[in-house]
Amino acid sequence: MANVSLRNIYKKYPGGVVAVSDFNLEIRDQEFIILVGPSGCGKSTTLRMIAGLEEISEGELYIGDKLMNDVAPASRDIAMVFQNYALYPHMTVFENMAFGLKLRRVPKDEIKRKVEEAAKMLELTALLDRKPKAMSGGQRQRVALGRAIVRDPKVFLLDEPLSNLDAKLRAQMRTVIAKLHLKLGTTFIYVTHDQTEAMTMGDRIVVMKDGFVQQIDTPQNLYERPYNKFVAGFLGSPPMNFVDCMLRTENGKYWVEFGSKKKKFTVDLPPAKYVDELKNYANQVMVMGIRPESIHDEEMYLSNASTGIADCTVEISELMGSETYLYLDCEGISLIARVEARNNIEPGESIKIGIDPNKIHLFDKETENTVVN
Repeated sequence: MANVSLRNIYKKYPGGVVAVSDFNLEIRDQEFIILVGPSGCGKSTTLRMIAGLEEISEGELYIGDKLMNDVAPASRDIAMVFQNYALYPHMTVFENMAFGLKLRRVPKDEIKRKVEEAAKMLELTALLDRKPKAMSGGQRQRVALGRAIVRDPKVFLLDEPLSNLDAKLRAQMRTVIAKLHLKLGTTFIYVTHDQTEAMTMGDRIVVMKDGFVQQIDTPQNLYERPYNKFVAGFLGSPPMNFVDCMLRTENGKYWVEFGSKKKKFTVDLPPAKYVDELKNYANQVMVMGIRPESIHDEEMYLSNASTGIADCTVEISELMGSETYLYLDCEGISLIARVEARNNIEPGESIKIGIDPNKIHLFDKETENTVVN
């Protein structure tokens, strides 16, 4: 079993700096967990504490039901893949992958078998005699993965392994790692600041900010039901739009109002969003969140919409191939809409948009916690 348990974990540095605060997480055997957040949020520090490369200040770490706080890194039965590959430049691919096994005095024939199996899995068989300097970034990263695979660890730890690669290679390597996880049936703990990697690879995602866990959930639940404004804004590309609005109510109905003194726009809330807490926000400023794909400009949608229609000016139009991003000004409020691909929308053009009331999120203006999803 390779379940991992982090219980009330803290990392404190001299001078009162707290990098990780009260981190709690139960990772199931064979689960693919992603730690995601902006630079400096504590995700890599958490991974290094699991690896034993950083000392745990408070709390308990268990791997396979064994307390690991004082266990040396080499005895934790984990393998770590680093951002910078950490390959030995003077060694061939075979020697790099075999190095850890040689240190353990594994028999030569077993080393050969394990390296060749891993090389086949990662499509490195033809490169076993090459040295790192003669390889691309993607090939080097696969060698780093292969070096981890041959150790047959209980837990794989991956610290931003794709951040040095270009966009196309990152997409390819995401697939390689996802397939690898399925083939090996091992627990993966993966750190990234890239929300696309997080959303496409993980069984569950841990969103972190300033050393604190903000939310732990599946990619879909995080996207559709964020716990707070930070989570809502961090996940999604383009990011969620946030608009200050006034919550209005009358005769048991709720709607939000936004715009300028000159012109106001309203969006009626559907009854499914009438949570009990809303009564506490009547006639108060809230923050409305709406994702770009939930803003529509199609004639069919606009003709059938009974609420959420607004007049906007196009500032920038970006044709992205299969879709277009519209950067809009709506009475001084900036919005991004992700609409069907078209290249006939010009900057300065006036258009009508429709905000889907079923996709609105509402956040407390002060605490930034979610009130309505």
